[in-house]
Amino acid sequence: MTARQAPRTYLRRHPLLADALLAALLYAGVAALWLLRPGNSWPAPLPAGLLWSALAMATITLRRRATMLAVGLLTAHTLVSLLVPRLLQVEAVGIVVLTYTAAAWLPLRRAVLAAGLLWTPPLVFGLFLLDTRLPPMQLAPPYFIVFATMAVLLCVTAGRTVHHRRAYVAALTERARDAERNQQALTAQAVADERRRIARELHDMVAHHVSVMGVLATGSRRALHRDPAAADEALATIEETGRTALREMRRLLDVLRTDQEPAGELAPQPGMAHLAGLVEQVSEAGLPVTLTMTGDARTLDPGVALTIYRIVQEALTNALKHAGSATAEVRLDVGTYWLTLEICDTGRGPRPGGERVGHGLLGMRERVTLYGGTLRTGPRPGGGFRVSARIPVDALDGAAQ
Repeated sequence: MTARQAPRTYLRRHPLLADALLAALLYAGVAALWLLRPGNSWPAPLPAGLLWSALAMATITLRRRATMLAVGLLTAHTLVSLLVPRLLQVEAVGIVVLTYTAAAWLPLRRAVLAAGLLWTPPLVFGLFLLDTRLPPMQLAPPYFIVFATMAVLLCVTAGRTVHHRRAYVAALTERARDAERNQQALTAQAVADERRRIARELHDMVAHHVSVMGVLATGSRRALHRDPAAADEALATIEETGRTALREMRRLLDVLRTDQEPAGELAPQPGMAHLAGLVEQVSEAGLPVTLTMTGDARTLDPGVALTIYRIVQEALTNALKHAGSATAEVRLDVGTYWLTLEICDTGRGPRPGGERVGHGLLGMRERVTLYGGTLRTGPRPGGGFRVSARIPVDALDGAAQ
Protein backbone atom coordinates (compact mmCIF):
# COMPACT_ATOMS: atom_id res chain seq x y z
CA MET A 1 0.00 0.00 0.00
CA THR A 2 1.41 3.37 -1.05
CA ALA A 3 1.57 6.49 1.13
CA ARG A 4 -1.29 8.03 -0.85
CA GLN A 5 -3.50 4.98 -0.54
CA ALA A 6 -3.12 4.63 3.24
CA PRO A 7 -5.22 7.73 4.26
CA ARG A 8 -7.84 6.89 1.64
CA THR A 9 -8.13 3.33 2.89
CA TYR A 10 -8.35 4.52 6.50
CA LEU A 11 -11.12 7.01 5.70
CA ARG A 12 -13.00 4.36 3.72
CA ARG A 13 -12.99 2.15 6.79
CA HIS A 14 -14.14 5.05 9.02
CA PRO A 15 -16.99 6.76 7.10
CA LEU A 16 -18.10 8.87 10.08
CA LEU A 17 -14.67 10.50 10.30
CA ALA A 18 -14.59 11.02 6.53
CA ASP A 19 -17.99 12.73 6.57
CA ALA A 20 -16.95 14.90 9.52
CA LEU A 21 -13.89 16.05 7.59
CA LEU A 22 -16.06 16.76 4.54
CA ALA A 23 -18.46 18.85 6.64
CA ALA A 24 -15.59 20.80 8.20
CA LEU A 25 -14.00 21.53 4.81
CA LEU A 26 -17.29 22.65 3.26
CA TYR A 27 -18.12 24.85 6.23
CA ALA A 28 -14.68 26.44 6.20
CA GLY A 29 -14.91 27.14 2.48
CA VAL A 30 -18.41 28.62 2.52
CA ALA A 31 -17.77 30.64 5.70
CA ALA A 32 -14.62 32.07 4.14
CA LEU A 33 -16.61 33.13 1.09
CA TRP A 34 -19.17 34.88 3.31
CA LEU A 35 -16.50 36.63 5.33
CA LEU A 36 -14.92 37.96 2.15
CA ARG A 37 -18.13 39.76 1.30
CA PRO A 38 -18.84 43.33 2.45
CA GLY A 39 -19.45 43.71 6.15
CA ASN A 40 -23.06 44.88 5.75
CA SER A 41 -24.03 41.46 4.39
CA TRP A 42 -22.65 39.49 7.34
CA PRO A 43 -25.07 37.75 9.69
CA ALA A 44 -25.81 39.70 12.84
CA PRO A 45 -24.39 38.97 15.26
CA LEU A 46 -21.49 37.32 13.38
CA PRO A 47 -20.54 34.67 16.00
CA ALA A 48 -24.15 33.50 16.31
CA GLY A 49 -24.50 33.34 12.52
CA LEU A 50 -21.33 31.30 12.13
CA LEU A 51 -22.41 28.93 14.91
CA TRP A 52 -25.84 28.50 13.36
CA SER A 53 -24.25 27.74 9.99
CA ALA A 54 -21.94 25.21 11.66
CA LEU A 55 -25.00 23.38 13.00
CA ALA A 56 -26.35 23.11 9.46
CA MET A 57 -23.11 21.68 8.11
CA ALA A 58 -22.86 19.27 11.07
CA THR A 59 -25.78 17.31 9.60
CA ILE A 60 -23.44 16.20 6.78
CA THR A 61 -21.54 14.18 9.37
CA LEU A 62 -24.57 11.86 9.64
CA ARG A 63 -25.21 11.61 5.91
CA ARG A 64 -24.23 7.93 5.61
CA ARG A 65 -24.65 6.75 9.19
CA ALA A 66 -28.26 8.09 9.54
CA THR A 67 -29.33 9.64 6.26
CA MET A 68 -32.98 10.32 7.04
CA LEU A 69 -32.10 11.76 10.46
CA ALA A 70 -29.66 14.14 8.79
CA VAL A 71 -32.34 15.11 6.24
CA GLY A 72 -34.85 15.80 9.01
CA LEU A 73 -32.42 17.89 11.04
CA LEU A 74 -31.34 19.97 8.05
CA THR A 75 -34.97 20.51 6.99
CA ALA A 76 -35.83 21.81 10.46
CA HIS A 77 -32.72 23.99 10.41
CA THR A 78 -33.72 25.40 7.02
CA LEU A 79 -37.22 26.27 8.23
CA VAL A 80 -35.83 28.22 11.18
CA SER A 81 -33.25 29.93 8.97
CA LEU A 82 -35.92 31.03 6.50
CA LEU A 83 -37.88 32.65 9.31
CA VAL A 84 -34.75 34.61 10.33
CA PRO A 85 -33.21 35.69 7.00
CA ARG A 86 -30.04 37.10 8.55
CA LEU A 87 -29.15 33.57 9.71
CA LEU A 88 -29.41 32.09 6.22
CA GLN A 89 -25.86 30.99 5.43
CA VAL A 90 -24.88 27.57 4.14
CA GLU A 91 -28.07 25.50 4.02
CA ALA A 92 -27.85 25.36 0.22
CA VAL A 93 -24.55 23.45 0.32
CA GLY A 94 -25.89 21.01 2.93
CA ILE A 95 -29.09 20.52 0.92
CA VAL A 96 -27.13 19.67 -2.21
CA VAL A 97 -24.86 17.21 -0.38
CA LEU A 98 -27.69 15.44 1.45
CA THR A 99 -29.85 15.26 -1.70
CA TYR A 100 -27.02 13.53 -3.52
CA THR A 101 -26.33 11.24 -0.54
CA ALA A 102 -29.98 10.20 -0.21
CA ALA A 103 -30.17 9.41 -3.94
CA ALA A 104 -26.94 7.43 -3.79
CA TRP A 105 -27.60 5.40 -0.62
CA LEU A 106 -31.37 5.07 -0.22
CA PRO A 107 -34.04 3.25 -2.26
CA LEU A 108 -35.77 5.36 -4.88
CA ARG A 109 -38.91 6.17 -2.87
CA ARG A 110 -37.00 7.24 0.21
CA ALA A 111 -34.58 9.22 -1.96
CA VAL A 112 -37.47 11.12 -3.55
CA LEU A 113 -38.99 11.73 -0.10
CA ALA A 114 -35.67 13.09 1.18
CA ALA A 115 -35.32 15.39 -1.82
CA GLY A 116 -38.87 16.66 -1.26
CA LEU A 117 -38.21 17.39 2.41
CA LEU A 118 -34.98 19.21 1.64
CA TRP A 119 -36.15 21.32 -1.29
CA THR A 120 -39.79 22.09 -0.53
CA PRO A 121 -39.20 24.65 2.26
CA PRO A 122 -36.75 26.78 0.25
CA LEU A 123 -39.02 26.71 -2.81
CA VAL A 124 -42.20 27.58 -0.92
CA PHE A 125 -40.63 30.26 1.26
CA GLY A 126 -38.64 31.64 -1.62
CA LEU A 127 -41.67 32.04 -3.87
CA PHE A 128 -44.34 33.14 -1.39
CA LEU A 129 -42.64 34.67 1.64
CA LEU A 130 -39.27 35.96 0.41
CA ASP A 131 -38.16 38.12 -2.47
CA THR A 132 -35.81 35.98 -4.57
CA ARG A 133 -34.59 39.08 -6.40
CA LEU A 134 -32.72 40.17 -3.25
CA PRO A 135 -29.39 38.73 -2.10
CA PRO A 136 -28.24 36.04 -1.92
CA MET A 137 -30.31 34.63 -4.84
CA GLN A 138 -30.93 37.77 -6.92
CA LEU A 139 -33.09 35.78 -9.34
CA ALA A 140 -36.56 36.48 -10.73
CA PRO A 141 -39.15 33.87 -9.63
CA PRO A 142 -39.20 32.00 -12.97
CA TYR A 143 -35.40 31.73 -13.00
CA PHE A 144 -35.44 30.74 -9.34
CA ILE A 145 -37.81 27.84 -10.10
CA VAL A 146 -35.72 26.70 -13.09
CA PHE A 147 -32.50 26.95 -11.08
CA ALA A 148 -33.92 24.97 -8.14
CA THR A 149 -35.46 22.33 -10.42
CA MET A 150 -32.20 21.83 -12.31
CA ALA A 151 -30.28 21.60 -9.03
CA VAL A 152 -32.66 18.92 -7.71
CA LEU A 153 -32.52 16.90 -10.94
CA LEU A 154 -28.76 17.15 -11.10
CA CYS A 155 -28.27 15.99 -7.51
CA VAL A 156 -30.78 13.13 -7.82
CA THR A 157 -29.44 11.99 -11.20
CA ALA A 158 -25.84 11.97 -9.98
CA GLY A 159 -26.83 10.10 -6.82
CA ARG A 160 -28.91 7.47 -8.63
CA THR A 161 -26.12 6.94 -11.14
CA VAL A 162 -23.73 6.20 -8.30
CA HIS A 163 -26.38 4.02 -6.64
CA HIS A 164 -26.87 1.89 -9.75
CA ARG A 165 -23.14 1.64 -10.34
CA ARG A 166 -22.59 0.40 -6.80
CA ALA A 167 -25.37 -2.14 -7.22
CA TYR A 168 -23.86 -3.28 -10.53
CA VAL A 169 -20.38 -3.62 -9.03
CA ALA A 170 -21.81 -5.49 -6.03
CA ALA A 171 -23.66 -7.86 -8.38
CA LEU A 172 -20.49 -8.48 -10.40
CA THR A 173 -18.52 -9.08 -7.20
CA GLU A 174 -21.09 -11.56 -5.92
CA ARG A 175 -21.19 -13.28 -9.29
CA ALA A 176 -17.41 -13.57 -9.27
CA ARG A 177 -17.54 -15.04 -5.77
CA ASP A 178 -20.19 -17.54 -6.85
CA ALA A 179 -18.11 -18.50 -9.87
CA GLU A 180 -15.04 -18.92 -7.68
CA ARG A 181 -16.98 -21.04 -5.19
CA ASN A 182 -18.38 -23.16 -8.03
CA GLN A 183 -14.93 -23.58 -9.51
CA GLN A 184 -13.52 -24.61 -6.15
CA ALA A 185 -16.37 -27.06 -5.69
CA LEU A 186 -15.81 -28.53 -9.15
CA THR A 187 -12.08 -28.79 -8.54
CA ALA A 188 -12.63 -30.44 -5.17
CA GLN A 189 -15.10 -32.85 -6.75
CA ALA A 190 -12.65 -33.65 -9.54
CA VAL A 191 -9.87 -34.29 -7.01
CA ALA A 192 -12.18 -36.48 -4.93
CA ASP A 193 -13.29 -38.46 -8.00
CA GLU A 194 -9.71 -38.97 -9.12
CA ARG A 195 -8.61 -40.02 -5.65
CA ARG A 196 -11.42 -42.54 -5.48
CA ARG A 197 -10.42 -43.91 -8.87
CA ILE A 198 -6.81 -44.25 -7.72
CA ALA A 199 -8.03 -45.91 -4.53
CA ARG A 200 -10.08 -48.43 -6.51
CA GLU A 201 -7.09 -49.33 -8.63
CA LEU A 202 -4.83 -49.73 -5.59
CA HIS A 203 -7.54 -51.73 -3.86
CA ASP A 204 -7.76 -54.09 -6.82
CA MET A 205 -3.99 -54.41 -6.89
CA VAL A 206 -3.76 -55.23 -3.18
CA ALA A 207 -6.62 -57.69 -3.50
CA HIS A 208 -4.86 -59.33 -6.44
CA HIS A 209 -1.62 -59.70 -4.45
CA VAL A 210 -3.51 -61.22 -1.53
CA SER A 211 -5.25 -63.65 -3.89
CA VAL A 212 -1.88 -64.66 -5.35
CA MET A 213 -0.50 -65.16 -1.83
CA GLY A 214 -3.43 -67.41 -0.98
CA VAL A 215 -2.91 -69.58 -4.05
CA LEU A 216 0.85 -69.82 -3.45
CA ALA A 217 0.32 -70.64 0.22
CA THR A 218 -2.02 -73.50 -0.71
CA GLY A 219 0.48 -74.87 -3.23
CA SER A 220 3.34 -74.54 -0.78
CA ARG A 221 1.49 -76.48 1.90
CA ARG A 222 0.75 -79.30 -0.52
CA ALA A 223 4.30 -79.42 -1.91
CA LEU A 224 6.07 -78.99 1.41
CA HIS A 225 6.84 -82.71 1.88
CA ARG A 226 7.02 -83.77 -1.78
CA ASP A 227 9.22 -80.91 -3.12
CA PRO A 228 10.77 -78.74 -0.38
CA ALA A 229 12.70 -76.66 -2.92
CA ALA A 230 9.52 -75.69 -4.76
CA ALA A 231 7.80 -74.92 -1.48
CA ASP A 232 10.72 -72.70 -0.42
CA GLU A 233 10.55 -70.81 -3.70
CA ALA A 234 6.81 -70.33 -3.32
CA LEU A 235 7.27 -69.05 0.22
CA ALA A 236 9.87 -66.55 -1.00
CA THR A 237 7.38 -65.35 -3.59
CA ILE A 238 4.71 -65.06 -0.90
CA GLU A 239 7.14 -62.99 1.20
CA GLU A 240 7.90 -60.57 -1.62
CA THR A 241 4.25 -60.34 -2.65
CA GLY A 242 3.25 -59.63 0.95
CA ARG A 243 5.72 -56.76 1.20
CA THR A 244 4.45 -55.30 -2.04
CA ALA A 245 0.86 -55.65 -0.88
CA LEU A 246 1.75 -53.93 2.40
CA ARG A 247 3.33 -50.98 0.58
CA GLU A 248 0.29 -50.60 -1.66
CA MET A 249 -2.03 -50.93 1.33
CA ARG A 250 -0.30 -48.04 3.06
CA ARG A 251 -0.68 -45.90 -0.01
CA LEU A 252 -4.27 -47.01 -0.34
CA LEU A 253 -4.96 -45.76 3.18
CA ASP A 254 -3.28 -42.44 2.36
CA VAL A 255 -5.53 -42.01 -0.65
CA LEU A 256 -8.72 -43.16 1.01
CA ARG A 257 -8.36 -41.25 4.27
CA THR A 258 -12.07 -41.10 5.15
CA ASP A 259 -13.46 -42.12 1.75
CA GLN A 260 -14.70 -45.64 1.23
CA GLU A 261 -15.28 -47.24 -2.13
CA PRO A 262 -16.54 -50.70 -3.04
CA ALA A 263 -14.01 -53.11 -4.43
CA GLY A 264 -13.76 -53.65 -8.15
CA GLU A 265 -12.65 -56.71 -10.04
CA LEU A 266 -9.77 -58.63 -8.51
CA ALA A 267 -7.52 -58.21 -11.56
CA PRO A 268 -4.03 -56.78 -12.04
CA GLN A 269 -3.86 -53.21 -13.34
CA PRO A 270 -1.84 -52.00 -16.33
CA GLY A 271 1.88 -51.65 -15.77
CA MET A 272 5.19 -51.44 -17.60
CA ALA A 273 4.40 -54.49 -19.71
CA HIS A 274 1.41 -52.64 -21.18
CA LEU A 275 3.25 -49.37 -21.88
CA ALA A 276 4.50 -50.43 -25.31
CA GLY A 277 0.99 -51.51 -26.29
CA LEU A 278 -0.37 -48.12 -25.20
CA VAL A 279 2.21 -46.28 -27.31
CA GLU A 280 1.42 -48.46 -30.31
CA GLN A 281 -2.31 -47.88 -29.86
CA VAL A 282 -1.88 -44.08 -29.79
CA SER A 283 0.40 -44.23 -32.85
CA GLU A 284 -2.23 -46.15 -34.77
CA ALA A 285 -4.82 -43.52 -33.75
CA GLY A 286 -2.86 -40.81 -35.60
CA LEU A 287 -0.16 -39.52 -33.24
CA PRO A 288 3.28 -41.04 -33.95
CA VAL A 289 4.92 -41.81 -30.61
CA THR A 290 8.44 -43.00 -29.81
CA LEU A 291 9.19 -44.74 -26.52
CA THR A 292 12.61 -44.64 -24.86
CA MET A 293 13.30 -46.45 -21.58
CA THR A 294 16.61 -46.56 -19.69
CA GLY A 295 17.29 -48.37 -16.47
CA ASP A 296 15.62 -51.49 -15.12
CA ALA A 297 11.89 -50.78 -15.10
CA ARG A 298 11.16 -54.37 -14.07
CA THR A 299 12.17 -53.56 -10.48
CA LEU A 300 9.40 -51.02 -10.06
CA ASP A 301 6.53 -51.74 -7.73
CA PRO A 302 3.22 -52.41 -9.46
CA GLY A 303 1.78 -49.20 -7.97
CA VAL A 304 4.59 -47.09 -9.44
CA ALA A 305 4.25 -48.88 -12.77
CA LEU A 306 0.51 -48.15 -12.72
CA THR A 307 1.22 -44.47 -11.98
CA ILE A 308 3.62 -44.25 -14.93
CA TYR A 309 1.11 -45.96 -17.20
CA ARG A 310 -1.74 -43.60 -16.20
CA ILE A 311 0.39 -40.47 -16.63
CA VAL A 312 1.53 -41.57 -20.09
CA GLN A 313 -2.04 -42.52 -20.98
CA GLU A 314 -3.46 -39.15 -19.90
CA ALA A 315 -0.68 -37.11 -21.53
CA LEU A 316 -0.88 -38.95 -24.86
CA THR A 317 -4.67 -38.75 -24.85
CA ASN A 318 -4.53 -34.98 -24.43
CA ALA A 319 -1.86 -34.69 -27.13
CA LEU A 320 -4.02 -36.76 -29.46
CA LYS A 321 -6.97 -34.42 -28.79
CA HIS A 322 -5.25 -31.04 -28.86
CA ALA A 323 -1.84 -31.25 -30.54
CA GLY A 324 -3.12 -31.55 -34.10
CA SER A 325 -0.61 -32.74 -36.68
CA ALA A 326 2.34 -33.60 -34.45
CA THR A 327 4.59 -36.28 -33.04
CA ALA A 328 5.15 -37.28 -29.44
CA GLU A 329 7.95 -38.81 -27.42
CA VAL A 330 7.89 -40.73 -24.14
CA ARG A 331 11.14 -40.99 -22.18
CA LEU A 332 11.47 -43.04 -18.98
CA ASP A 333 14.68 -43.17 -16.97
CA VAL A 334 14.92 -45.36 -13.87
CA GLY A 335 18.01 -44.11 -12.07
CA THR A 336 19.60 -44.91 -8.75
CA TYR A 337 17.84 -42.13 -6.86
CA TRP A 338 15.19 -40.76 -9.20
CA LEU A 339 12.64 -42.08 -11.66
CA THR A 340 12.14 -39.49 -14.40
CA LEU A 341 9.27 -39.57 -16.87
CA GLU A 342 8.78 -37.06 -19.68
CA ILE A 343 6.07 -36.92 -22.34
CA CYS A 344 6.33 -34.13 -24.92
CA ASP A 345 4.74 -33.38 -28.26
CA THR A 346 5.41 -30.99 -31.14
CA GLY A 347 1.83 -29.81 -31.51
CA ARG A 348 0.13 -26.46 -31.20
CA GLY A 349 0.64 -26.18 -27.47
CA PRO A 350 -1.93 -24.90 -24.99
CA ARG A 351 -4.43 -22.29 -26.08
CA PRO A 352 -4.02 -18.82 -24.50
CA GLY A 353 -5.98 -18.72 -21.25
CA GLY A 354 -7.01 -22.37 -21.62
CA GLU A 355 -6.13 -25.37 -19.53
CA ARG A 356 -4.54 -28.01 -21.71
CA VAL A 357 -5.21 -31.13 -19.66
CA GLY A 358 -8.20 -30.14 -17.57
CA HIS A 359 -9.02 -32.41 -14.68
CA GLY A 360 -6.55 -35.02 -15.93
CA LEU A 361 -3.79 -32.84 -14.48
CA LEU A 362 -5.31 -33.30 -11.04
CA GLY A 363 -5.14 -37.07 -11.40
CA MET A 364 -1.51 -36.97 -12.55
CA ARG A 365 -0.52 -34.74 -9.67
CA GLU A 366 -2.33 -36.88 -7.11
CA ARG A 367 -0.62 -40.03 -8.33
CA VAL A 368 2.86 -38.52 -8.36
CA THR A 369 2.38 -36.85 -4.96
CA LEU A 370 1.31 -40.19 -3.51
CA TYR A 371 4.87 -41.46 -4.05
CA GLY A 372 6.57 -38.24 -2.90
CA GLY A 373 7.30 -36.97 -6.39
CA THR A 374 6.66 -33.77 -8.35
CA LEU A 375 4.81 -33.08 -11.59
CA ARG A 376 5.39 -30.21 -14.00
CA THR A 377 3.33 -29.38 -17.06
CA GLY A 378 3.49 -26.55 -19.53
CA PRO A 379 4.53 -25.35 -22.99
CA ARG A 380 7.69 -26.82 -24.45
CA PRO A 381 10.45 -24.53 -25.78
CA GLY A 382 10.07 -24.42 -29.54
CA GLY A 383 6.38 -25.33 -29.45
CA GLY A 384 4.27 -28.16 -28.16
CA PHE A 385 3.51 -29.36 -24.64
CA ARG A 386 5.48 -31.24 -22.03
CA VAL A 387 4.57 -33.32 -18.99
CA SER A 388 7.45 -34.15 -16.64
CA ALA A 389 7.31 -36.26 -13.47
CA ARG A 390 10.04 -37.16 -10.96
CA ILE A 391 9.63 -39.79 -8.24
CA PRO A 392 12.34 -40.53 -5.66
CA VAL A 393 13.49 -44.13 -5.91
CA ASP A 394 14.79 -44.18 -2.34
CA ALA A 395 11.27 -43.31 -1.10
CA LEU A 396 9.94 -46.34 -2.94
CA ASP A 397 12.53 -48.59 -1.31
CA GLY A 398 11.90 -47.01 2.07
CA ALA A 399 8.24 -47.83 1.88
CA ALA A 400 9.05 -51.48 2.14
CA GLN A 401 10.74 -51.16 5.53
